[in-house]
Amino acid sequence: MFKQRVVFVHGAGSFGAAAWPKQHGMALNYDALFLRRHGFDPVAEPLETDFAADAAIVLGSLADDGRGAAGGHVVAHSQGAIAAMMAAVERPDLVQSLTLVEPACLSLTAELPATAAHRALMQPLFEVRHHLGDEDFHREFVRRVFAAHTPAQAGLGAPEDQREARRLRLQAPPWDAPLQIVPGVPTLVLTGGWEPLYEEIAGYLRETGALHRTAAGGHRPHDSVEGDRIIRTFIADVGRQQHARAS
Repeated sequence: MFKQRVVFVHGAGSFGAAAWPKQHGMALNYDALFLRRHGFDPVAEPLETDFAADAAIVLGSLADDGRGAAGGHVVAHSQGAIAAMMAAVERPDLVQSLTLVEPACLSLTAELPATAAHRALMQPLFEVRHHLGDEDFHREFVRRVFAAHTPAQAGLGAPEDQREARRLRLQAPPWDAPLQIVPGVPTLVLTGGWEPLYEEIAGYLRETGALHRTAAGGHRPHDSVEGDRIIRTFIADVGRQQHARAS
């Protein structure tokens, strides 16, 4: 039986299947692929962000699967939404739908107030990131972004924690991403309702035609039962509509 493909694109923290604990079961009904973006590896040293390479990884996962089928649904979180949108702009014929979870698409909303305030807060840190140690950058990043929502963290003792801190320091600021609005691709934006920045981005995308839904869960609303349900329902609905049009 043919299964529609669903490609999952992680954000800046965990990657691969580990970034999508609630969505593992979708592999029962879909050809589910859990990607690793450029520079994300459990052993190799982290690399600097490469937006184009990330988009190429997404497009590669949507290529012909050997059965004459190409394309699929793309679900992306945080900075992963940048690669998803870039891929959809380049090849909208391959992207059957976009689900953007708390999308860090700040270059689209650069002139809006919450985005401008976030950039003013974070840009000075990004400007000196290559002069800071990994742990110092990680600590200051968390303090600036999540201070009101996350308890103070201890030192980064485990090797995987140290590698994650280095990877975070090497991530390019999202407001530098070369983004455009995706034409004609059904799009869902899922936010956690906790941070004006992401609600502002969601509002902008809603005005361009996207569907916006909210589920509790902070920056990871897809980990909640409701967030997972919203994602699965959207993809199923789009799939049925596309199948009906093709029949």
